[in-house]
Amino acid sequence: MSGKFDKRNTLNDLTGKEWLKLTKSFWFSEKCKDDKDAFQHPAPFLIKDIEKLISLFTKKEMTVLDPFVGSGTTLIAASNLNRYGIGIDLNKNYKKLAINRLNKLNFKEKIYYKYVIGDSFEIIEKISNIDYIVTSPPYHNILRNNGNGLREKKYNTCYNYRNGARIGVEYYSDKNNDLGNQNDYDSFLILFGNIMNKAFHKLNNKKYCSIIISDFTINKKETCILGDIVKVMEGIGFEFSGTIVLLQDNKPLYPFGYPYAYKINHHHQNIINFRKC
Repeated sequence: MSGKFDKRNTLNDLTGKEWLKLTKSFWFSEKCKDDKDAFQHPAPFLIKDIEKLISLFTKKEMTVLDPFVGSGTTLIAASNLNRYGIGIDLNKNYKKLAINRLNKLNFKEKIYYKYVIGDSFEIIEKISNIDYIVTSPPYHNILRNNGNGLREKKYNTCYNYRNGARIGVEYYSDKNNDLGNQNDYDSFLILFGNIMNKAFHKLNNKKYCSIIISDFTINKKETCILGDIVKVMEGIGFEFSGTIVLLQDNKPLYPFGYPYAYKINHHHQNIINFRKC
């Protein structure tokens, strides 16, 4: 451990130097070997990225909630850091994937974490108070509507882009209460806000919530999702605490719009942080 721990620090277990490093407005995404199985999920995030957030916003033995837990990365990160993780998801197949990942690391359910299948809007009402929320919600309906999913693995290694045809990807579920199945963007924001409002009332005072999401296109138009998420969360009662740009420079480049119009390649996620005051 570098630096000294200040006994007045009630937020986390970090020294001053460790805390300061994590206040940068950008981080580089970090891989580890335990991320591999997560890529069976269409939109995974990485363990070390979530560990940084959990170490910044909690102390040991605190409770972390992920309302859209998917492949279980948040539960692994929390268990690695001696925090108790609660994850909720609609998809039973992703629970199987998550349990398999956690079992490989000898993290047993109920001792280290809880994974609940069901609607977050209903499940959150039944849980006890929590100390931190971190999640990456479904990106509206893009898995259903955005060009049939992922591209084939045809690489140009010199220039680091893919040029294959799209091969399809499984969407999350067929359930009407799935954020990924909302017919329009306004309905997506309303449902997201309803779920986060429930979570707000379970979050202890002065504790934090991090939403990991990038901008994306809606009806073929680039949309500032970050701004809309901030408005929704502030409407609930959260205080906006700033955005960390999570850089993902290893992603391939796609020739969107070429040679007719500029279309951006998203090589970062926005980690949007909020506090309950």
